[in-house]
Amino acid sequence: MIAERGQTFDWEYLLAGPNIWEVKISKLATGEKPSTIGELVAADFRKAEVFRKFGLDFCCGGNKSLTQACEEKGVDTAQVEAALAEVDNQAKSTNHDFNNWDLDFLADYIVNTHHRYVTDAMPMLDEFSAKVARVHGDYHPEVILIQEHYNAVANELRAHMPKEEQMLFPYIKEMVAAKKQGLPLKPAGFGTIQNPIRMMEMEHVSAGGNMEEVHRLSSSYSPPEDACSSYRVLFAKLEEFEKDLHQHIHLENNILFPKAIALEKELLG
Repeated sequence: MIAERGQTFDWEYLLAGPNIWEVKISKLATGEKPSTIGELVAADFRKAEVFRKFGLDFCCGGNKSLTQACEEKGVDTAQVEAALAEVDNQAKSTNHDFNNWDLDFLADYIVNTHHRYVTDAMPMLDEFSAKVARVHGDYHPEVILIQEHYNAVANELRAHMPKEEQMLFPYIKEMVAAKKQGLPLKPAGFGTIQNPIRMMEMEHVSAGGNMEEVHRLSSSYSPPEDACSSYRVLFAKLEEFEKDLHQHIHLENNILFPKAIALEKELLG
């Protein structure tokens, strides 16, 4: 169907086997695009784990359709859709509904949760990555490269987070206040909000790429048999760090930033 008519239909798995399959097929409205994987996660963060399982990037690569993301990774789209359908069939837990939060509250949440986590986690990761590279680098040269890529991420984040906290997020809060109070929006020194957002997104791509290399070089954070305790702790912390970074970037790229751009356009008429 897609080959003949292009991406003009969308479908939702109501029952995903194994013996009975029920699929709801609907025609997309003219000009309507299928959901991106970032939008799927924004609507239900439980689906992030499905994309992690199949190695699909929902944060920096969140602007791709499911079909495109699967094709680029060589993943069976039907398997991913079935896994997503299983999530849909599960009762929702008390996960935060980030997609419906006010933007000023979401910005504060990102700072208080993810920026704080990064700040707290980096000193230990700095120490352990250097120690493991120094002690084990001769027999496991990949840990030297792991340290280099981690350092690149850490240095980027140390410069990146203050720009958000001191420039971008305060302006987002000003926009929210202007809308609530019915006041005109004061012009920002950086022009349209799209300018700093594009910069932040480029830095996200760079940080995400370096973490992907850490993931690859560490064999998905699987320490070798001769790894000491510090080696194992380093890999466990790096895995935790990557998961937090994925959610951190997802909240900004797929929820906060698009809504901030839309709010600015609304306020400026």
